[in-house]
Amino acid sequence: MNSLDLVVIAAAAALIAGLGGYFFGPRRARAATVEDGVQRVGITVRGGYRPNVVRVRQGTPVELVFDRQESGECTSRVVFPDLRVSASLPAHTRTTVRLRPERAGSFGFACGMNMIHGTLLVDPAAPPRDGQTSSETGQAPPAAARPAGSPAQDESGADAQAAEAAERSAEIADLTRRVSVGAVLTLPVLFAVMAHELFGASWVPGWMLNHWLQLALITPVMFYVGRPIHTTGWPALRHRSADMNSLITLGTSAAYGYSLLVTLAPGWFPPEVRAVYFEAVGVILTLILLGRLLEARARAGTGEAIQALLGLRARTARVTRGDTTAEIPVDDVAVGDELLIRPGEKVPVDGDVLAGSSAVDESMVTGEPMPVTKRPGDTVVGATVNGTGSLRVRAAKVGADTMLAQIVRLVQQAQASKAPIQRLADAVSAYFVPSVIAVAVATFAVWFTVGPSPALTLALVSAVAVLIIACPCALGLATPLSVMVGTGKGAQAGILIRSAEALETAHKLDTVVLDKTGTVTAGKPVLTDVRPAGGYQESELLALAAATEEMSEHPLGTAITAGARQRGLELPSAEAFDSVTGKGVRATAGGRAVLVGNARLLRDARVDTGPLDRVAAELSAQGKTPVLAAVDGAPAGVLAVADTVKEDSPAAIAALRRLGLDTVLITGDDTRTAEAIARQVGVARVLAEVLPEHKAEEIRRLQGEHRTVGMVGDGVNDAPALAAADVGLAIGTGTDVAIEAADITLVSGSLSGVATAIRLSRATMRNIRQNLFFALIYNAVGIPVAAGALYPLWGIRLSPVLAAAAMALSSLSVVTNSNRLRRWHAAPPPPAVAGPRTEPAPHHTDAASGTGETGPPR
Repeated sequence: MNSLDLVVIAAAAALIAGLGGYFFGPRRARAATVEDGVQRVGITVRGGYRPNVVRVRQGTPVELVFDRQESGECTSRVVFPDLRVSASLPAHTRTTVRLRPERAGSFGFACGMNMIHGTLLVDPAAPPRDGQTSSETGQAPPAAARPAGSPAQDESGADAQAAEAAERSAEIADLTRRVSVGAVLTLPVLFAVMAHELFGASWVPGWMLNHWLQLALITPVMFYVGRPIHTTGWPALRHRSADMNSLITLGTSAAYGYSLLVTLAPGWFPPEVRAVYFEAVGVILTLILLGRLLEARARAGTGEAIQALLGLRARTARVTRGDTTAEIPVDDVAVGDELLIRPGEKVPVDGDVLAGSSAVDESMVTGEPMPVTKRPGDTVVGATVNGTGSLRVRAAKVGADTMLAQIVRLVQQAQASKAPIQRLADAVSAYFVPSVIAVAVATFAVWFTVGPSPALTLALVSAVAVLIIACPCALGLATPLSVMVGTGKGAQAGILIRSAEALETAHKLDTVVLDKTGTVTAGKPVLTDVRPAGGYQESELLALAAATEEMSEHPLGTAITAGARQRGLELPSAEAFDSVTGKGVRATAGGRAVLVGNARLLRDARVDTGPLDRVAAELSAQGKTPVLAAVDGAPAGVLAVADTVKEDSPAAIAALRRLGLDTVLITGDDTRTAEAIARQVGVARVLAEVLPEHKAEEIRRLQGEHRTVGMVGDGVNDAPALAAADVGLAIGTGTDVAIEAADITLVSGSLSGVATAIRLSRATMRNIRQNLFFALIYNAVGIPVAAGALYPLWGIRLSPVLAAAAMALSSLSVVTNSNRLRRWHAAPPPPAVAGPRTEPAPHHTDAASGTGETGPPR
C-alpha cells in the first residue's frame, strides 16, 4: 500500500466522521417574532426547510409563512401529523399556515411525500412578569387564534385541490419535456458507447466517440434535464437534510466532473483512466426523470377521493326569498333560506324538508346504494341527489358546517396524521442518506486501494452506483400514500376515519362491543303485537289503549298510539286521564274505564291478571316489553312494544364473526330482553343492566383480558366507552358530536360499516407492509451489490446506468402498489342466519326478574 492509498483512506475516514457531525450535530432553532399577540416566522422551501427548527411559545397563535421557491409535487404540501394540520403550498408563492399549539413538546412537520423534515419546538408558556405586556410574553387572547382545521385554512376548499391538480399537471408537462430532451440527446451517445463495447471500434465511426461531441450533447442534459434534481439536491445538502435528489446530484456531478476534466485536460490522467462517463450521466438523469414522470402520473390518483368529494358539491341553489325565487351561488345561501329542489337536482346544503316527497340518493355521502324517501320533517344532506319528486327545504347548515364539509375536513385531517408503523420508515430515513454517502465514500476508498486496475475508474464508478441506486424516496412514500388511499376509500364508503393511527389499530381488533339501543336495534320503540282477551277484537283493544295513551309522553305510550294510527284506527275521545308513576295510565275512553300499564297497575285496581300473565311472559321472553290492558275492571289483553332489530344487524354481526372477531352486546336493559336480542342477531356474550357511566369500566375490564377492543355506539351517551376503547366507532349521521366522540364514524348508521372498516384497515396495513418490504429489501440488496460486494465472488459489478433504472423502478413499484388499494371495494356482507354459535352467557343478574312485575316502569 503506497502513500497515496494511505492518504485516500485517511481522507475517507475523516470525511465519514465529518458527515456524522454535519448531519446529526445540534441545530440552531429560530425563534418566532411576536407581533400583535401572534408568533410569526418565515420558512423558505427549496430542497428543504430553512430554518428547519422553529421555536415558539405554547398557547399563543402561530403563523408560519412558507415561501416555496420551487415547483414539483414533493414539497407541494406541508403536513404537521401530530397537530392534524395539512396545508397546500403553491409553487413560488408565500403561504401562511395558522395553528395554535396547546401543549409543549417537539412536533415534526414534513413535505407531503415525507422526504424533507422540520421540527416545531413548543416551549411551555411562562407566566408574565410584573409590568410585562401580552405582546412581550407572546400571550394573546384566544380570539387571536385560528384553530387548526378551521375553514379559513386554504386546504379546506376546492381551490387548494384545484391548485394542487394544476401544479401536478404542470409538473407532468415539464417532466415530459425534459425526458424528451434527455432521450434525444443521450441516445446517440449511449448507442455509440454500447456499440463500441459490444461490437468493437469497427462498428462505430470515430467522431461518435469524440469526447467533445459527447460533452456538447450531455451538458444540456446535465444542466437542463437534471435541473429539477440539482436545484433541490444541493440546497438540501446545505440544509443538512440530504434527500434522494442529493444522492443523484452527488453521483452525476462526480461522473460529469470527472469526464469534463478528462476531456479538457487528458494529459493530467494516465492513459488507462481516461474513460469518460457522459453516457452514464445522460442515462441516469433521463431515467430518473422518466421514473419521476411515471410516478407523478400514478400518484395523481391517490388523492382522487378528496377531489371526488369536493366535486359532489352543488354549484347553485334555487332560493325563495319573499315573493322572489332566484338561482344563486351555493356560497350565498344563508341559514333559514327556503330552497326549491327540482327532480334530478343536487341538494345544495343540509336542511329540513318543509313540503314535498321524493326519494333521495344519499350513496355519495353514506355509501348506502338504496335511495331514502324524504317527507316533511325529514332532513336532507347537501350533495345528495334528489329523485323524481320536488322538495321545499329550509337551509339548516351551510358552508363549512355541512356534512360534506365535515367529511372532507375529517379525511384531510386523517391524511395529515401519521400511522405508528410510519415511525419505522422515519427512523430509517433519518439516517439513510448520510449512511449512503458514507458507504459511497468507503466504497471509493476500498476500490481505490485494493481494487484491480484501473483503480480510480472502478472506484469512481462504484461510488456513483451506490449513490444512484439508494432510494429513500420509496421509504418516504411507503406509508403516506397507502393512508391517503385508504382514508379516501373509507370516505367514499361512508366510513370517516379520524386518524391514521385509528386506521392502523382497527386491523388489530379481536373483540367488538356493540351497544344495543340505536346500534343493533333501531333505537325507536314500535308496537309489535296486540293479543286481545275477554272477547275483545284486536282493533277494538288497540283503539281503546291508544286513546288512553294519547296524552302520555312515555315512549311506550307513544309507540302504541303511533301503531294505532298506522293501522288507520279511529280513536275514541278520552277524558279523566291520569298517569300513575311507575305503573301506567288510566282514562275514560269511549265511555269505558281503561287501564294500560304493568301488572301492578291492574292488581292495584283489583283486576285479575292471571289470564294475561302467560302471554306477557311469552312476549317478554322474545325481548319485547308487554303492556297489559284492562277495560271496565276486567282483563282485556296484552300489547307488546319492542325496539326492533335493524334489518342488517344479523348479517353485519355474522360478518364480524367471519373476520375472527368476538362480539359482545352491552346494554342497560334487563338480562332477559338483552339475551333475546342477542339470540336474534347472533351475539354470544351479553353484558346487561350496565349503566352508561359504567360502560367504560366494562371496556377496560375486557382490555384487562388482553383483548384489543372496538366499541360501537351512537357517539353521544356512549362517549366515555368510545374513548376508553382501543378504537371507538360511532354509529350515526356524521354529526359533530359523533365525529368528536369516536375514532371512526359510520355515516350511514349501518352496523355493516364496522366489518367494512376493519376489512379496509387490514387491506391498508397489508399494502403498507408490502410497500415497506419493497423499499427495505430493495435498498438492503441494491446498495451492497452497487458497492461491489459480489465482485470478489463472481466478478459482478453494477453500472450506474443499471442503478439508475433500478432506483426509478423502486419508487414506481411503491406508488403502483399503493394504487392497487384504489381497487378495494366495500362488498356487502352476504345474508346471515340469525342465531349465535353458543347460547348467550349473561354477566349480570336480572335484578328485576324476581319482582313478579310484567311491563314497563312508568
